[in-house]
Amino acid sequence: MAAPTQVKTITVDNGIDVFYREAFPASSRDHSALPVVLLLHGRPASSFQYRNLIPRLAHKYRVIAPDLPAFGFTVVPEARKYEYTFASITTTIISFLDALKIAKFAVYVFDYGAPVAFRLALQRPEAITALISQNGNAYDEGLGAAFWAPLEDVWANPTPEKVKALEALLTLEATKRLYVTGAPDPSVIPPEAYYLDYYLMTRPGIVKIILGYFLDYKTNVDLYPEFQKYFRTYRPPTLAVWGKNDPAFIPAGAEAFKRDIPDAIVKFVDAGHFSLETALHEISEEVLAFLAHVGI
Repeated sequence: MAAPTQVKTITVDNGIDVFYREAFPASSRDHSALPVVLLLHGRPASSFQYRNLIPRLAHKYRVIAPDLPAFGFTVVPEARKYEYTFASITTTIISFLDALKIAKFAVYVFDYGAPVAFRLALQRPEAITALISQNGNAYDEGLGAAFWAPLEDVWANPTPEKVKALEALLTLEATKRLYVTGAPDPSVIPPEAYYLDYYLMTRPGIVKIILGYFLDYKTNVDLYPEFQKYFRTYRPPTLAVWGKNDPAFIPAGAEAFKRDIPDAIVKFVDAGHFSLETALHEISEEVLAFLAHVGI
């Protein structure tokens, strides 16, 4: 049985107040000794996307889910003059883990959380005890062509007009579409999930920051060969559990893990991008079985 999920804030990386959710077994007297599962969220969400997964895992593990800078309830002071890039996010998450004295962990990655974890792995390859990728991509073939075409066009020629046009991806309707596209039964997706994401994007300055992340995402794609080299070299125990109807990160991205990690387990669920909203039970059972299988 898991204790209730706690919401906490810790100041790291020269003044950033990282908001995070944490849970662990109710019977645990020293949860610092438990194996850690780190959950890294995607765009435009926050640790809220893991609200239902956390208690499923926390009956056995110490589960920690931070909000990345500019998402959720993490606060970056303006005086910090933070550079909103994926390299900076990685530095912040490393600082966060160090502050919590977490040296080793299994990591569950999704969307933006994937390149953050993979960048972290390049710096601290021995830290990751297992990798669970739920629509968390590291391969060119995993990029859905129609979804990524507007971004690739901007990467090739980032005119102010083209960058401005990307704001169409940040509307309430576009946010809702990320949740419902590919979902076998959209009626089970609670509207508060995408309304919260949208509301948090309407805060002053956030749209500009997210547009910057759109541009910077190309640096993740450029690092795919390095991520793949890490996979081949260190062979982390890997589960790719994928919403097969995701237009952003398509099934080929899941299958590609086996090219570099032959023992990787690949599973598909009938779901879209935010698979946990409709396939929570199936995914959580796969994750728990996988962690038990690899001895965590």
